[in-house]
Amino acid sequence: MERIEVELFTDPGNDAVVRLPPRNFPGVLIQGDSLSIIRADVAAIVEACDQGEVGEAREAAALLLSNLDELLVHYTEALKAHDIPIPFHQGP
Repeated sequence: MERIEVELFTDPGNDAVVRLPPRNFPGVLIQGDSLSIIRADVAAIVEACDQGEVGEAREAAALLLSNLDELLVHYTEALKAHDIPIPFHQGP
């Protein structure tokens, strides 16, 4: 294990926005339990697709997309608050 200093751009809770050296742009720290939930959501979508449950798959995918959109807003707001350019193209 290596101990390093990181830059913290948000509260140090879930979905903290941090920059690790020597990275140019920050990232989002996703806790293990949250990562497991995201994985389970994707698995549920795949299973619904496999079973031909298009409506159920779409509903689950829409919820996952909404959650990821919230996370992306959190990330971009943190970067803007610290005058860091957004490292990707933002859609319409």
